[in-house]
Amino acid sequence: MAGPELEPLAKKVGTQIEPERPRLGFGKADRLRASSEFTRVQRRGVRVQSAHFVLYGLPGVRDGTIRLGITVSRRIGNAVVRNRVKRRVRECFRLRLRGMLPAGATMAAIALSGAGQLKSPTINAELEAATLILGKKLRGRQ
Repeated sequence: MAGPELEPLAKKVGTQIEPERPRLGFGKADRLRASSEFTRVQRRGVRVQSAHFVLYGLPGVRDGTIRLGITVSRRIGNAVVRNRVKRRVRECFRLRLRGMLPAGATMAAIALSGAGQLKSPTINAELEAATLILGKKLRGRQ
């Protein structure tokens, strides 16, 4: 069993100690909610565009939480299609994109026309490529 100095970095499971898992949730603290937050990211941040998404990023000074805001307008499709796009973008961010951005960064994703017809793997690939470029630009601004 590990010494007490390792216990803050791990949690006990029975008699074994497991290392902490990376945070994979997407709660309120991880979201952009106010219109002013979206506007600030769009006006002061860097911009990267892919075929179906525009990403804006802003390096942050918050508590290190990487935040995401998603905008999907009505021209993308009906409510079912818009919510599906938002769910897929959130899932991609939660599992893959969060690790590609510097700590404390804020990202806003805007879906362009045609995004509603994309399948999850296509959305993931497109967002990963754009986020990789965005992450490099944000690291250059810090």
